[in-house]
Amino acid sequence: MKMKLLFIVNPKAGRNVIKDDMISIIEIFSNAGYEVTVYPTKGRLETEEYVFHNAEKFNLVVCAGGDGTLDNTVGGIMKLERSIKRRIHMGYIPCGTTNDYARSLRMSLDPIKAAKDIVEGDICHFDVGRLEDTFFIYIAAFGAFTDISYSTPQNMKNSLGHAAYVLEALRNLASIKNYHLRVWYDGELVEGDFVFGQITNSLSVGGFKNIGSKQMSFSDGLFESVLIKNPENPIELQRIVNALVMDELDDEMIIYRKASRIVIECDDLLPWTCDGEFGGEYKTTRITNIRKAVSMTLKDKTAYLA
Repeated sequence: MKMKLLFIVNPKAGRNVIKDDMISIIEIFSNAGYEVTVYPTKGRLETEEYVFHNAEKFNLVVCAGGDGTLDNTVGGIMKLERSIKRRIHMGYIPCGTTNDYARSLRMSLDPIKAAKDIVEGDICHFDVGRLEDTFFIYIAAFGAFTDISYSTPQNMKNSLGHAAYVLEALRNLASIKNYHLRVWYDGELVEGDFVFGQITNSLSVGGFKNIGSKQMSFSDGLFESVLIKNPENPIELQRIVNALVMDELDDEMIIYRKASRIVIECDDLLPWTCDGEFGGEYKTTRITNIRKAVSMTLKDKTAYLA
């Protein structure tokens, strides 16, 4: 009996290259012994719901698209696994604009090669984040720079790296809102006024090398969290810029922690972005790292095992 593969495809993914390779990819899966069912995505919540209601029938779920498509697929799988109490294995063909998670894992950005790697790879287990009722695969963020990494031109990222991230953000500094927060990292309390925060499990965010990722692991059950305090004068602002550009996070204007559970209380509603999409807004936000929650095929395991 043939194994069954659900192939979830975002036909509108950023680089729009998947359409040209569809037949070749399906042939790769078929030659590997899979009976392939193709499902084109129609929207974020619809994709997650489809995966939740249908993935149990398949031996492998493969998604092709950008970080959003991966996020939606993982969200559906996470909800399904909680109800059926068993693992759903998946694969990923990155063909979006930034492909942060794929870059972090050194996945091939060539769809044909990525498909071959899926059928030739081994199952590895990856941490998944949960922010209230929303699952995320690599980042939850709030505040000043949340959208900057996705709007900064790629040529600036390539030439300036972290500096591009900071310089683009500084253009909007006058309108930056700060939030008074009480943050618990696995029980440790940090309180202050912050303009930006990110909780990540990735080496890349928005096409940039991720700040605070020097000691990250995809499967250790810990997030890397960075909070940036509200600069009250030009000297503090310059210190923040220098620390981010040099990736030195021991300055007192920056809070860096590794933690498995983070609780954030804010006097106002705090809006979140999860994997580049709106993640809701809360006065109290509970974020949990679910260790090794997703099973994904991976051929090149050098980044995963680092």
